[in-house]
Amino acid sequence: MYTILIADDELEIVELLQLYLEKEYNILQAQNGNEALKLMQSHTVDLAILDIMMPGMDGLQLLKRIRENDHFPVLFLSAKSQYHDKILGLELGADDYISKPFNPLEIVARVGSMLRRVHEFDAPAVQEKKKEQIVLGRLLLDRSSCQVEVAGEPVALTSTEYKILELLMEQPGRVFTRKKIYEAVWEDFYVYEDNSIMVHISNIRDKIERDSKKPEYLKTIRGLGYKIEAPVEK
Repeated sequence: MYTILIADDELEIVELLQLYLEKEYNILQAQNGNEALKLMQSHTVDLAILDIMMPGMDGLQLLKRIRENDHFPVLFLSAKSQYHDKILGLELGADDYISKPFNPLEIVARVGSMLRRVHEFDAPAVQEKKKEQIVLGRLLLDRSSCQVEVAGEPVALTSTEYKILELLMEQPGRVFTRKKIYEAVWEDFYVYEDNSIMVHISNIRDKIERDSKKPEYLKTIRGLGYKIEAPVEK
């Protein structure tokens, strides 16, 4: 059974989420970032749900500490007015966010989707149907280890960044709309326009490109979406 850490200073929200999630997952509760860090030292966490605004160590500071050593999925909870913090959270390595007030059933669905994305690689049947490695120029994506290398050097991607890159590398040259990327990676319907995919794409570029402002691999097709292709050798 997977273990989910919920960190929020509003006890009512923590208890509500536990009520909806405890039938399928082990739940750890924390009311600030410091409590959450202590729990992570003594438990294996598979996914974290973090409030952005918490006393002491807030969600953004906690995410920085998490990403120093761990790459499990992180879902942010935020007020609608905290748009800048949402984008900053994605840039720091969060996988998704949801605004308060929220429907608990949506949290349940997103948690299930995020855990499937991370752990589906353990299924032998999936591995047998797909090539274990995809090579594109200096890029290598290894499905058996869920690792990406650039010119032989490993790069650390979040689970969401990895899935986006894998999707694009499976079909180099194909243009994927934001809707296609969202529905394939998040396994959910794309019902609203936001900047989360753009931020993830920017993060990927920072990690795989020589110059993220002049990308050789991951291109934006204005008005359509994104594609990846090997650069033309000069």
